[in-house]
Amino acid sequence: MTTLIEGRSRGSMEDFTDALRDEASQEPDAPQTGEVTKETQIIAIYGKGGIGKSFTLANLSYMMAQQGKKVLLIGCDPKSDTTSLLFGGRACPTIIETSSKKKESGEEVEIGDVCFKRDGVYAMELGGPEVGRGCGGRGIIHGFELLEKLGFHEWDFDYVLLDFLGDVVCGGFGLPIARDMCQKVIVVGSNDLQSLYVANNVCSAVEYFRKLGGNVGVAGMVINKDDGTGEATAFAEKVGIPVLAAIPADEDIRRKSANYQIVGRPGTQWAPMFEALAENVASAPPMHPTPLPHDGLLDLFSAEETGKDFQLTPATSADMRGVNIIEKPSLEVIYEEI
Repeated sequence: MTTLIEGRSRGSMEDFTDALRDEASQEPDAPQTGEVTKETQIIAIYGKGGIGKSFTLANLSYMMAQQGKKVLLIGCDPKSDTTSLLFGGRACPTIIETSSKKKESGEEVEIGDVCFKRDGVYAMELGGPEVGRGCGGRGIIHGFELLEKLGFHEWDFDYVLLDFLGDVVCGGFGLPIARDMCQKVIVVGSNDLQSLYVANNVCSAVEYFRKLGGNVGVAGMVINKDDGTGEATAFAEKVGIPVLAAIPADEDIRRKSANYQIVGRPGTQWAPMFEALAENVASAPPMHPTPLPHDGLLDLFSAEETGKDFQLTPATSADMRGVNIIEKPSLEVIYEEI
């Protein structure tokens, strides 16, 4: 019996050795030396909530698709409203919600469960937890983990546009910058202090992670609802990034967007603006911004608008207690040095 086992083992080893020799004798594939014909640009768009990121992205992605590009739009805002304009107001099932329902029923999430398309644009929403029932940033991380399982790194797109809320500074919302998940960032702002504060914060985050070895840069700024007062343009010049487009505060745009209409259609009044934006987004290189200190942001506005000349007055213990304070003698014993 021992002899048979040893014979079988010896035969198996010989077969295995022969297989290795055959594999080693095969010439490896020649390295690719031709010109790279396609590389996916992953671009993260940040801005203050309500500033018009979703409006900008819906029209930008639509125009890119009409120009023959294959575009994937991913909403990373817990409000899950990135794709609503693209889909005529229809709510898109979110990845987080769909994943939970599928898990309960013992099923796997499929692409068709979470990704939908319109006129060449592919779109999906990561979603987020209900109020008080989880962390939005952690939901973002979970969403991207699921995208990786669905083959995110194998998908074939010209552009992947990520819509991120810029107000929130916890880890999940900084994912593309912190982990080099995108090549460049675009900020959306307007001529108001709060939106420029958020844009400045994003520039600060980019520079922070660059110092840690990151590679993401800021490609530029889109000014939305531009009323011509110039603060957003001045901000872009100060931090050293270009203005990729200035979308006017126009009633026609407001009304059509409120009715879930795409204004960036070829052949329409606003088509040239979004055509130029698409070209600028594609060609703008990632840059090193120089974030402003808070006083630098205030200096973009007049003192009457911001109240920046206000002087801080320290509060007292009497202010806090609402009564007169009687100083009591201290019981502390102080020893003179000998």
